[in-house]
Amino acid sequence: MTDKNSATGSAREALQLDVAALRADTPGCRRVIHFNNAGCGLLAAPVLDAMVGHLNLEARIGGYEASAAQTAEVRGFYTEIAALINTTPDNIAFAGSATHAYANALSSIPFQAGDVILTTRDDFVSNQIAFLSLRKRFGVRIVHAPDAPEGGVDVEAMAALMRTHRPRLVSATHVPTNSGLVSPIAEIGRHCRELDLLYLVDACQSVGQFVIDVEEIGCDLLTATCRKFLRGPRGSGFLYVSDRVLRAGYEPLFIDMHGARWTRPGDYEPAATAARFEEWEFPYATVLGSAAATRYAREVGIEAIEQRTPALAARLRDRLAPLPGVRVLDRGPRLAALVTFAVEGWQPQPFKAAMDARSINSALSFREFAQLDFTDKGIEWCLRLSPHYYNTEEEVDHVADAVADLVGRGRR
Repeated sequence: MTDKNSATGSAREALQLDVAALRADTPGCRRVIHFNNAGCGLLAAPVLDAMVGHLNLEARIGGYEASAAQTAEVRGFYTEIAALINTTPDNIAFAGSATHAYANALSSIPFQAGDVILTTRDDFVSNQIAFLSLRKRFGVRIVHAPDAPEGGVDVEAMAALMRTHRPRLVSATHVPTNSGLVSPIAEIGRHCRELDLLYLVDACQSVGQFVIDVEEIGCDLLTATCRKFLRGPRGSGFLYVSDRVLRAGYEPLFIDMHGARWTRPGDYEPAATAARFEEWEFPYATVLGSAAATRYAREVGIEAIEQRTPALAARLRDRLAPLPGVRVLDRGPRLAALVTFAVEGWQPQPFKAAMDARSINSALSFREFAQLDFTDKGIEWCLRLSPHYYNTEEEVDHVADAVADLVGRGRR
Protein backbone atom coordinates (compact mmCIF):
# COMPACT_ATOMS: atom_id res chain seq x y z
CA MET A 1 0.00 0.00 0.00
CA THR A 2 1.02 3.62 -0.32
CA ASP A 3 2.86 5.63 2.34
CA LYS A 4 1.65 8.97 3.67
CA ASN A 5 3.51 11.08 1.11
CA SER A 6 2.32 9.05 -1.88
CA ALA A 7 -1.21 8.98 -0.45
CA THR A 8 -1.20 12.79 -0.39
CA GLY A 9 -0.16 12.86 -4.03
CA SER A 10 -2.82 10.29 -4.85
CA ALA A 11 -5.49 12.40 -3.20
CA ARG A 12 -4.56 15.33 -5.44
CA GLU A 13 -4.68 13.04 -8.47
CA ALA A 14 -8.05 11.66 -7.39
CA LEU A 15 -9.49 15.19 -7.43
CA GLN A 16 -8.53 15.40 -11.10
CA LEU A 17 -10.55 12.35 -12.17
CA ASP A 18 -13.03 13.31 -14.85
CA VAL A 19 -15.97 11.43 -13.40
CA ALA A 20 -18.34 12.68 -16.11
CA ALA A 21 -16.08 11.26 -18.82
CA LEU A 22 -15.72 7.97 -16.94
CA ARG A 23 -19.50 7.72 -16.67
CA ALA A 24 -19.86 8.49 -20.37
CA ASP A 25 -17.57 5.51 -20.99
CA THR A 26 -19.89 3.33 -18.88
CA PRO A 27 -23.22 2.64 -20.62
CA GLY A 28 -24.77 1.10 -17.50
CA CYS A 29 -24.62 4.42 -15.66
CA ARG A 30 -27.52 5.63 -17.82
CA ARG A 31 -29.83 2.91 -16.49
CA VAL A 32 -28.94 2.08 -12.88
CA ILE A 33 -27.13 3.22 -9.78
CA HIS A 34 -24.63 0.41 -9.69
CA PHE A 35 -23.56 -0.26 -6.10
CA ASN A 36 -22.70 -3.91 -6.73
CA ASN A 37 -19.11 -3.55 -7.94
CA ALA A 38 -18.02 -6.12 -5.35
CA GLY A 39 -20.18 -8.54 -7.33
CA CYS A 40 -19.50 -7.39 -10.86
CA GLY A 41 -18.38 -3.95 -12.05
CA LEU A 42 -20.00 -2.22 -14.99
CA LEU A 43 -18.11 -2.74 -18.26
CA ALA A 44 -16.49 0.28 -19.84
CA ALA A 45 -17.02 0.79 -23.58
CA PRO A 46 -13.43 -0.17 -24.56
CA VAL A 47 -13.88 -3.54 -22.79
CA LEU A 48 -17.11 -4.22 -24.64
CA ASP A 49 -15.54 -3.16 -27.95
CA ALA A 50 -12.58 -5.50 -27.49
CA MET A 51 -14.81 -8.48 -26.80
CA VAL A 52 -17.38 -7.86 -29.52
CA GLY A 53 -14.62 -7.13 -32.00
CA HIS A 54 -12.97 -10.48 -31.37
CA LEU A 55 -16.26 -12.38 -31.55
CA ASN A 56 -16.94 -10.73 -34.89
CA LEU A 57 -13.46 -11.79 -36.05
CA GLU A 58 -14.13 -15.38 -34.96
CA ALA A 59 -17.38 -15.33 -36.92
CA ARG A 60 -15.61 -14.08 -40.03
CA ILE A 61 -12.46 -16.22 -40.12
CA GLY A 62 -12.79 -18.97 -37.47
CA GLY A 63 -11.92 -19.33 -33.79
CA TYR A 64 -8.40 -20.74 -34.07
CA GLU A 65 -7.55 -18.34 -36.86
CA ALA A 66 -8.85 -15.35 -34.90
CA SER A 67 -6.75 -16.18 -31.83
CA ALA A 68 -3.67 -16.59 -34.04
CA ALA A 69 -4.34 -13.22 -35.64
CA GLN A 70 -4.65 -11.64 -32.19
CA THR A 71 -1.54 -13.19 -30.64
CA ALA A 72 0.01 -9.87 -29.68
CA GLU A 73 -3.26 -8.57 -28.23
CA VAL A 74 -3.75 -11.77 -26.21
CA ARG A 75 -0.23 -11.40 -24.85
CA GLY A 76 -1.33 -7.97 -23.70
CA PHE A 77 -3.39 -9.62 -20.96
CA TYR A 78 -0.21 -10.87 -19.29
CA THR A 79 1.72 -7.63 -19.69
CA GLU A 80 -1.17 -5.53 -18.35
CA ILE A 81 -1.82 -7.74 -15.32
CA ALA A 82 1.90 -7.97 -14.60
CA ALA A 83 2.23 -4.18 -14.66
CA LEU A 84 -0.84 -3.88 -12.42
CA ILE A 85 0.63 -6.00 -9.61
CA ASN A 86 4.38 -5.41 -10.12
CA THR A 87 5.61 -8.68 -11.57
CA THR A 88 6.50 -10.15 -14.98
CA PRO A 89 4.16 -11.68 -17.59
CA ASP A 90 5.75 -15.10 -17.02
CA ASN A 91 4.40 -15.07 -13.46
CA ILE A 92 0.76 -14.68 -14.56
CA ALA A 93 -1.71 -17.41 -15.51
CA PHE A 94 -5.18 -16.69 -16.89
CA ALA A 95 -8.05 -18.40 -15.05
CA GLY A 96 -11.77 -18.66 -15.60
CA SER A 97 -12.39 -17.21 -12.12
CA ALA A 98 -10.60 -16.42 -8.90
CA THR A 99 -12.00 -19.63 -7.43
CA HIS A 100 -10.58 -21.61 -10.36
CA ALA A 101 -7.21 -19.95 -9.81
CA TYR A 102 -7.37 -20.66 -6.08
CA ALA A 103 -8.26 -24.32 -6.61
CA ASN A 104 -5.40 -24.74 -9.08
CA ALA A 105 -3.01 -23.17 -6.60
CA LEU A 106 -4.19 -25.45 -3.77
CA SER A 107 -3.96 -28.52 -6.01
CA SER A 108 -0.26 -27.84 -6.57
CA ILE A 109 0.56 -28.24 -2.86
CA PRO A 110 1.36 -31.86 -1.87
CA PHE A 111 -0.66 -31.89 1.35
CA GLN A 112 -0.21 -34.80 3.76
CA ALA A 113 -2.10 -35.87 6.85
CA GLY A 114 -1.31 -33.56 9.75
CA ASP A 115 -0.25 -30.59 7.59
CA VAL A 116 -1.58 -27.30 8.94
CA ILE A 117 -3.39 -24.63 6.92
CA LEU A 118 -3.24 -21.38 8.88
CA THR A 119 -5.87 -18.87 7.87
CA THR A 120 -8.02 -16.08 9.29
CA ARG A 121 -11.63 -15.93 10.43
CA ASP A 122 -12.36 -13.76 7.37
CA ASP A 123 -11.04 -15.93 4.55
CA PHE A 124 -13.48 -16.19 1.64
CA VAL A 125 -16.25 -18.79 1.94
CA SER A 126 -15.10 -20.86 -1.06
CA ASN A 127 -11.58 -20.94 0.36
CA GLN A 128 -12.88 -22.12 3.72
CA ILE A 129 -14.90 -24.86 2.02
CA ALA A 130 -11.82 -25.90 0.04
CA PHE A 131 -9.84 -26.22 3.28
CA LEU A 132 -12.58 -28.38 4.77
CA SER A 133 -12.52 -30.54 1.64
CA LEU A 134 -8.75 -30.96 2.03
CA ARG A 135 -9.27 -31.91 5.66
CA LYS A 136 -11.83 -34.53 4.64
CA ARG A 137 -9.63 -36.00 1.90
CA PHE A 138 -6.08 -35.67 3.23
CA GLY A 139 -6.44 -35.11 6.97
CA VAL A 140 -4.97 -31.62 7.06
CA ARG A 141 -5.57 -29.42 10.09
CA ILE A 142 -7.20 -25.99 9.80
CA VAL A 143 -6.13 -23.32 12.28
CA HIS A 144 -7.83 -19.92 12.40
CA ALA A 145 -5.89 -16.99 13.79
CA PRO A 146 -7.92 -14.87 16.23
CA ASP A 147 -9.22 -11.39 15.46
CA ALA A 148 -7.93 -8.23 17.07
CA PRO A 149 -10.34 -6.23 19.27
CA GLU A 150 -10.71 -3.53 16.59
CA GLY A 151 -11.60 -6.11 13.93
CA GLY A 152 -9.53 -8.09 11.45
CA VAL A 153 -6.84 -10.63 12.15
CA ASP A 154 -4.44 -10.20 15.05
CA VAL A 155 -1.19 -10.34 13.10
CA GLU A 156 1.05 -10.96 16.10
CA ALA A 157 -1.16 -13.82 17.26
CA MET A 158 -1.09 -15.21 13.72
CA ALA A 159 2.72 -14.96 13.68
CA ALA A 160 2.87 -16.88 16.96
CA LEU A 161 0.73 -19.61 15.41
CA MET A 162 3.13 -19.70 12.46
CA ARG A 163 6.03 -20.38 14.81
CA THR A 164 4.07 -22.98 16.79
CA HIS A 165 2.54 -24.95 13.91
CA ARG A 166 4.95 -24.35 11.00
CA PRO A 167 1.97 -24.50 8.62
CA ARG A 168 2.21 -26.03 5.18
CA LEU A 169 0.21 -23.05 3.92
CA VAL A 170 -0.71 -19.60 5.20
CA SER A 171 -3.79 -18.07 3.59
CA ALA A 172 -5.42 -14.66 3.87
CA THR A 173 -8.16 -12.82 2.00
CA HIS A 174 -7.27 -9.17 1.44
CA VAL A 175 -10.86 -7.86 1.45
CA PRO A 176 -13.57 -10.35 2.52
CA THR A 177 -16.67 -10.49 0.35
CA ASN A 178 -18.92 -10.11 3.39
CA SER A 179 -17.25 -7.07 4.98
CA GLY A 180 -15.47 -3.81 4.29
CA LEU A 181 -12.43 -5.03 6.20
CA VAL A 182 -8.97 -4.60 4.63
CA SER A 183 -6.65 -7.30 5.99
CA PRO A 184 -2.96 -6.44 6.65
CA ILE A 185 -1.63 -8.88 4.05
CA ALA A 186 1.82 -7.28 3.78
CA GLU A 187 2.36 -7.61 7.54
CA ILE A 188 1.36 -11.27 7.36
CA GLY A 189 3.69 -11.67 4.41
CA ARG A 190 6.67 -10.34 6.33
CA HIS A 191 6.24 -13.05 8.95
CA CYS A 192 5.84 -15.70 6.25
CA ARG A 193 9.10 -14.65 4.60
CA GLU A 194 10.94 -14.65 7.91
CA LEU A 195 9.79 -18.22 8.57
CA ASP A 196 10.00 -19.42 4.94
CA LEU A 197 6.31 -20.34 4.79
CA LEU A 198 4.18 -20.71 1.67
CA TYR A 199 1.75 -17.79 1.47
CA LEU A 200 -1.44 -17.60 -0.64
CA VAL A 201 -3.45 -14.36 -0.91
CA ASP A 202 -6.99 -13.95 -2.20
CA ALA A 203 -7.10 -10.45 -3.72
CA CYS A 204 -10.48 -10.89 -5.41
CA GLN A 205 -12.05 -7.72 -3.98
CA SER A 206 -8.93 -5.55 -3.90
CA VAL A 207 -7.51 -5.81 -7.43
CA GLY A 208 -8.82 -2.77 -9.28
CA GLN A 209 -9.65 -1.00 -6.02
CA PHE A 210 -6.24 -0.76 -4.33
CA VAL A 211 -2.61 -0.67 -5.38
CA ILE A 212 -1.41 -4.29 -5.31
CA ASP A 213 2.32 -5.01 -5.24
CA VAL A 214 3.16 -8.69 -4.90
CA GLU A 215 6.75 -7.87 -3.96
CA GLU A 216 5.58 -5.68 -1.09
CA ILE A 217 3.00 -8.28 -0.01
CA GLY A 218 5.59 -11.05 -0.10
CA CYS A 219 3.13 -13.68 -1.30
CA ASP A 220 4.00 -16.85 -3.19
CA LEU A 221 0.60 -17.12 -4.85
CA LEU A 222 -2.15 -14.55 -5.39
CA THR A 223 -5.56 -14.99 -6.97
CA ALA A 224 -8.06 -12.46 -8.28
CA THR A 225 -11.03 -12.03 -10.56
CA CYS A 226 -11.33 -9.47 -13.34
CA ARG A 227 -15.08 -8.94 -13.10
CA LYS A 228 -15.29 -6.93 -9.87
CA PHE A 229 -13.42 -3.67 -9.24
CA LEU A 230 -11.23 -4.24 -12.30
CA ARG A 231 -14.44 -4.00 -14.38
CA GLY A 232 -13.61 -6.87 -16.69
CA PRO A 233 -15.96 -9.55 -18.07
CA ARG A 234 -17.39 -12.44 -16.13
CA GLY A 235 -15.54 -15.73 -16.47
CA SER A 236 -12.10 -14.18 -16.07
CA GLY A 237 -9.42 -14.10 -13.39
CA PHE A 238 -5.77 -14.76 -12.86
CA LEU A 239 -3.19 -16.47 -10.70
CA TYR A 240 0.14 -14.94 -9.78
CA VAL A 241 2.89 -17.52 -9.20
CA SER A 242 6.19 -16.41 -7.70
CA ASP A 243 9.57 -17.40 -9.13
CA ARG A 244 10.22 -19.31 -5.93
CA VAL A 245 7.15 -21.50 -6.48
CA LEU A 246 7.99 -22.07 -10.14
CA ARG A 247 11.58 -23.05 -9.32
CA ALA A 248 10.36 -25.46 -6.61
CA GLY A 249 8.36 -27.33 -9.25
CA TYR A 250 4.82 -26.69 -7.99
CA GLU A 251 2.26 -27.60 -10.64
CA PRO A 252 -1.53 -28.17 -10.68
CA LEU A 253 -2.80 -31.67 -10.05
CA PHE A 254 -4.45 -31.96 -13.47
CA ILE A 255 -1.90 -30.37 -15.78
CA ASP A 256 -2.68 -30.54 -19.48
CA MET A 257 -1.04 -30.20 -22.90
CA HIS A 258 -0.88 -26.41 -22.54
CA GLY A 259 0.78 -26.51 -19.13
CA ALA A 260 3.20 -29.29 -20.00
CA ARG A 261 4.95 -31.11 -22.88
CA TRP A 262 4.59 -34.88 -23.21
CA THR A 263 8.29 -35.54 -23.67
CA ARG A 264 8.22 -39.36 -23.87
CA PRO A 265 5.65 -42.12 -23.22
CA GLY A 266 6.30 -42.17 -19.49
CA ASP A 267 7.10 -38.54 -18.70
CA TYR A 268 6.18 -34.90 -19.24
CA GLU A 269 7.83 -31.53 -18.62
CA PRO A 270 5.83 -28.66 -17.10
CA ALA A 271 6.06 -25.21 -18.65
CA ALA A 272 8.77 -23.08 -17.10
CA THR A 273 6.33 -20.21 -16.52
CA ALA A 274 2.97 -19.78 -14.80
CA ALA A 275 1.43 -21.13 -18.01
CA ARG A 276 1.67 -24.55 -16.33
CA PHE A 277 -1.40 -23.46 -14.34
CA GLU A 278 -3.46 -22.80 -17.49
CA GLU A 279 -5.43 -25.10 -19.81
CA TRP A 280 -5.42 -25.42 -23.57
CA GLU A 281 -8.85 -23.91 -24.20
CA PHE A 282 -9.23 -20.16 -23.72
CA PRO A 283 -12.21 -17.78 -24.03
CA TYR A 284 -10.19 -15.39 -26.15
CA ALA A 285 -12.82 -12.64 -26.31
CA THR A 286 -12.87 -12.70 -22.50
CA VAL A 287 -9.07 -12.58 -22.30
CA LEU A 288 -9.02 -9.55 -24.58
CA GLY A 289 -11.79 -7.89 -22.58
CA SER A 290 -9.81 -8.47 -19.39
CA ALA A 291 -6.71 -6.95 -20.98
CA ALA A 292 -8.75 -3.91 -22.03
CA ALA A 293 -10.23 -3.57 -18.53
CA THR A 294 -6.81 -3.71 -16.90
CA ARG A 295 -5.42 -1.19 -19.36
CA TYR A 296 -8.38 1.09 -18.67
CA ALA A 297 -7.89 0.90 -14.90
CA ARG A 298 -4.20 1.68 -15.23
CA GLU A 299 -4.97 4.65 -17.46
CA VAL A 300 -7.50 5.98 -14.93
CA GLY A 301 -4.82 5.50 -12.26
CA ILE A 302 -4.96 2.89 -9.50
CA GLU A 303 -3.61 5.37 -6.96
CA ALA A 304 -6.47 7.74 -7.78
CA ILE A 305 -9.01 4.90 -7.65
CA GLU A 306 -7.60 3.84 -4.27
CA GLN A 307 -8.44 7.27 -2.91
CA ARG A 308 -11.85 7.87 -4.47
CA THR A 309 -13.55 4.50 -4.21
CA PRO A 310 -13.17 3.86 -0.43
CA ALA A 311 -14.01 7.54 0.16
CA LEU A 312 -17.39 7.08 -1.50
CA ALA A 313 -17.98 4.05 0.73
CA ALA A 314 -17.00 6.06 3.82
CA ARG A 315 -19.53 8.73 2.87
CA LEU A 316 -22.18 6.04 2.55
CA ARG A 317 -21.35 4.57 5.97
CA ASP A 318 -21.55 8.03 7.50
CA ARG A 319 -25.03 8.48 6.02
CA LEU A 320 -26.27 5.02 7.05
CA ALA A 321 -24.83 4.80 10.58
CA PRO A 322 -27.26 7.26 12.28
CA LEU A 323 -30.38 5.73 10.70
CA PRO A 324 -32.79 4.05 13.16
CA GLY A 325 -33.10 0.38 12.31
CA VAL A 326 -29.78 0.24 10.44
CA ARG A 327 -26.66 -1.39 11.86
CA VAL A 328 -23.45 -0.85 9.86
CA LEU A 329 -21.31 -3.97 10.28
CA ASP A 330 -17.89 -3.09 8.86
CA ARG A 331 -15.06 -3.19 11.40
CA GLY A 332 -11.31 -2.78 11.19
CA PRO A 333 -8.62 -0.10 11.17
CA ARG A 334 -8.91 0.27 7.40
CA LEU A 335 -12.05 -0.18 5.31
CA ALA A 336 -12.65 -0.81 1.62
CA ALA A 337 -15.54 0.06 -0.70
CA LEU A 338 -17.79 -2.71 0.61
CA VAL A 339 -20.49 -1.39 2.92
CA THR A 340 -22.47 -4.02 4.81
CA PHE A 341 -25.40 -3.38 7.10
CA ALA A 342 -28.30 -5.14 8.79
CA VAL A 343 -31.81 -3.73 8.75
CA GLU A 344 -34.83 -4.12 10.97
CA GLY A 345 -38.32 -4.92 9.78
CA TRP A 346 -37.45 -6.62 6.49
CA GLN A 347 -36.65 -10.05 5.11
CA PRO A 348 -33.63 -10.19 2.79
CA GLN A 349 -35.16 -10.84 -0.64
CA PRO A 350 -37.99 -8.29 -0.33
CA PHE A 351 -35.52 -5.64 0.83
CA LYS A 352 -33.22 -6.21 -2.13
CA ALA A 353 -36.22 -6.31 -4.48
CA ALA A 354 -37.29 -2.92 -3.13
CA MET A 355 -33.81 -1.56 -3.88
CA ASP A 356 -33.95 -3.11 -7.36
CA ALA A 357 -37.29 -1.40 -7.97
CA ARG A 358 -35.52 1.92 -7.38
CA SER A 359 -32.84 0.98 -9.96
CA ILE A 360 -30.22 0.54 -7.23
CA ASN A 361 -28.03 -2.53 -7.67
CA SER A 362 -26.96 -4.25 -4.44
CA ALA A 363 -26.17 -7.73 -3.11
CA LEU A 364 -27.24 -9.92 -0.22
CA SER A 365 -24.85 -11.76 2.05
CA PHE A 366 -25.93 -14.62 4.32
CA ARG A 367 -24.55 -16.42 7.35
CA GLU A 368 -23.54 -19.40 5.18
CA PHE A 369 -21.14 -17.05 3.34
CA ALA A 370 -19.38 -16.07 6.56
CA GLN A 371 -20.10 -18.58 9.31
CA LEU A 372 -17.45 -17.19 11.66
CA ASP A 373 -17.86 -13.47 11.03
CA PHE A 374 -21.66 -13.41 10.95
CA THR A 375 -21.87 -15.61 14.05
CA ASP A 376 -19.64 -13.10 15.85
CA LYS A 377 -21.87 -10.26 14.66
CA GLY A 378 -25.07 -12.12 15.54
CA ILE A 379 -26.75 -11.71 12.15
CA GLU A 380 -28.31 -14.00 9.57
CA TRP A 381 -28.04 -11.68 6.58
CA CYS A 382 -27.04 -8.22 5.48
CA LEU A 383 -27.18 -6.01 2.42
CA ARG A 384 -23.90 -5.11 0.70
CA LEU A 385 -23.42 -1.88 -1.22
CA SER A 386 -20.16 -1.37 -3.12
CA PRO A 387 -19.62 1.90 -5.02
CA HIS A 388 -16.76 2.51 -7.43
CA TYR A 389 -14.91 5.52 -8.79
CA TYR A 390 -17.47 6.19 -11.55
CA ASN A 391 -20.25 6.55 -9.00
CA THR A 392 -21.01 10.02 -7.69
CA GLU A 393 -21.52 11.60 -4.30
CA GLU A 394 -25.10 12.41 -5.36
CA GLU A 395 -25.70 8.71 -6.00
CA VAL A 396 -24.34 7.90 -2.54
CA ASP A 397 -26.78 10.31 -0.95
CA HIS A 398 -29.66 9.03 -3.08
CA VAL A 399 -28.94 5.43 -2.05
CA ALA A 400 -28.72 6.39 1.64
CA ASP A 401 -32.06 8.20 1.35
CA ALA A 402 -33.60 5.11 -0.28
CA VAL A 403 -32.38 2.88 2.54
CA ALA A 404 -33.72 5.33 5.13
CA ASP A 405 -37.13 5.38 3.47
CA LEU A 406 -37.37 1.60 3.14
CA VAL A 407 -36.20 0.90 6.68
CA GLY A 408 -38.65 3.49 7.99
CA ARG A 409 -41.47 1.74 6.17
CA GLY A 410 -40.37 -1.63 7.52
CA ARG A 411 -40.29 -0.37 11.09
CA ARG A 412 -43.77 1.13 10.70
